[in-house]
Amino acid sequence: MNDMRQMTGLGRKIEDNSFAIIDQEAGAHRFSPEEWEVVRRVIHATADFEYKELIKIHPQAIASGIEALRNGSTVLVDVKMIAAGLNEDRLRAYGCEIRSYISDEDVIATAQKNNSTRAIEAMRKAHRLGVLNHAVVAIGNAPTALLETVRLIREEGARPALIIGVPVGFVSAAESKEAVLGSGCPFIISTGRKGGSPIAVAIIHALLLLSAKKLENGKSA
Repeated sequence: MNDMRQMTGLGRKIEDNSFAIIDQEAGAHRFSPEEWEVVRRVIHATADFEYKELIKIHPQAIASGIEALRNGSTVLVDVKMIAAGLNEDRLRAYGCEIRSYISDEDVIATAQKNNSTRAIEAMRKAHRLGVLNHAVVAIGNAPTALLETVRLIREEGARPALIIGVPVGFVSAAESKEAVLGSGCPFIISTGRKGGSPIAVAIIHALLLLSAKKLENGKSA
């Protein structure tokens, strides 16, 4: 777990103090201990306690996400900003690969031809390549990517292991997250307009930490 935390004693102390402040100020909440690890890391990343009310977590989301990561699943992201924030060493240790297709030339050309969006066509390409199945899908920017993921699940049989749906914005952001609730897929979402790539990064890092803790507890048992 150490490589997922601050590397110096002072850094760890500051981080621990931050989480203690969050726990104190947040007070009572509806989340399980594992779910709270996710929510408070989002609060830590944003300094926004409203996420205590905005985050919704499917009952199987934590277990499904950890299992997928341990099995070396693809982490499919809508924008490269998420990829830039992730701990690649930890993901690589599990055999996970980060993929994003939004800047591929064929995706751009198809979006222009179809008067679509790059985000939509990127998710379609991922499905054609078989990448969506068993993937951890993290969407922090593009509501159309999230809506297309839900469509691919319902109409074309895509089966992600986990959807992290936290796009930010004013057009379709809230609606795209609501659509995930009925998708039948485990999810972690932020309701309403708030979200963003840093939220997606924080959630994935929380899952990695939870996985590391479980492995450590297993070794010490």
